[in-house]
Amino acid sequence: MLKTLMTSTIVGGLALTGAALADGHGGPYAPYEGTTLIVNFPSHPHYNAVLEVLPQFTEETGIEVEVDMLPYLDMRERQTLELSLDEGAYDLIAYVVFSKADYVYADQIYNLAPFFMNPRLADPNYDAEDLIDGYVQNIGVAGGERGYLPGPTGSLYGLPFGSETSVMYYRTDVFEELGLEPAEDYDTLLEQACLIPEQMPGMGGVASRAASGHQASHAFLLHLAPLGGRVFGEGWEPTINSPEGVAAAEALRTIVECGPEGSSAFGPAEAANAFAQGQAAMFIDSIAFAPTFEDESRSTVAGNVGWAPHPCAEACASQTGGFGLAIPRNAAEPEAAFLLMQWLTSREGDLAVAMAGGNPSRFSTYANEELNELYPWSATFGAALENADPDWRPIIPPWGRINADIGTTMSQVLTEGLDIQEALDGVADRTRALMEEEGYYVWQ
Repeated sequence: MLKTLMTSTIVGGLALTGAALADGHGGPYAPYEGTTLIVNFPSHPHYNAVLEVLPQFTEETGIEVEVDMLPYLDMRERQTLELSLDEGAYDLIAYVVFSKADYVYADQIYNLAPFFMNPRLADPNYDAEDLIDGYVQNIGVAGGERGYLPGPTGSLYGLPFGSETSVMYYRTDVFEELGLEPAEDYDTLLEQACLIPEQMPGMGGVASRAASGHQASHAFLLHLAPLGGRVFGEGWEPTINSPEGVAAAEALRTIVECGPEGSSAFGPAEAANAFAQGQAAMFIDSIAFAPTFEDESRSTVAGNVGWAPHPCAEACASQTGGFGLAIPRNAAEPEAAFLLMQWLTSREGDLAVAMAGGNPSRFSTYANEELNELYPWSATFGAALENADPDWRPIIPPWGRINADIGTTMSQVLTEGLDIQEALDGVADRTRALMEEEGYYVWQ
């Protein structure tokens, strides 16, 4: 359902600065006053915060915004339809990171260079250097190294907005009672994951995603990069079945076996709820869950939650993902959509959304004293971004099928006792065949 946003809200005492003039909407926004933008956002804590801030954009610019907010799992299907039409419904979309390759490859979203080159549109005070570079690389750049990372041939197609990295949440009261410190390495993490249930029967060690499909794949990849593994090596040769890949699968199996009851069927919401309801002592996942854990109406552990960077092993490599903003090629109002995108991701816009409970996209936002006073976990999350890995999963067009195969196979490892090396060898063989079919080896 479309939600029309008309009223004005100033978030956290912040009055956003823009080009609005005292006698009306002037400056760069004047040609677009009265325009109505239709945008597609996911039902997600970050975008719930955006809804609180959007009325300020309309007040400053005279540009109305209607939001089609869809469940996260339904958003991709709707976008796939709309982007294929001659005239699509959306002027601006929020996309999931692994959609980037598909949309760019199909030429369905704009390259942003012409907008940033246009002096009538580009804010000279935008300060792109302040954007979190790992997020920009992961969410926004395509065409460079490996086709989805920065490089001499890369270009910007989106801006990070609602981006996330992984951190470790832990129960400060449980750790204090058992005399533990939050794990900095995987050996300690896995030891604690199974020690805690022994010491406190009925409590799991780590709550984790593990449900068959995308969730099991995500959970496996969460440990693959820190343990030194990658899905592909040089020349797109699958390396998922390397010793590092086996170690990552073994780590996930240990975590699930020592986790709360029912872990093998958990998605992110179920895993987060297990931690929030005191069924696990640790939770390694997205920064987006922090407000929930401190909300006494939804969490029984509020006030007893600590935050730490994702543990390291062969490397320090937390996940990087979440959402970005892009302008569809078939948008009716691409220039006005760019102005909205730029406004939301500006220093002022990013801080306002963060103060309302969203995920920052800028270093300056994480460093803001008012934000850190309101949300004490922000300082830890900002520090964790030093290890955010933009290449923890390959964002290529065949990834959807590879991801599904990993997720189904990993679920069989967790629930049916499938041999890990045999399972990953099978994934590697099927991945190699798919990459051959898709043309990734024609230059070899």
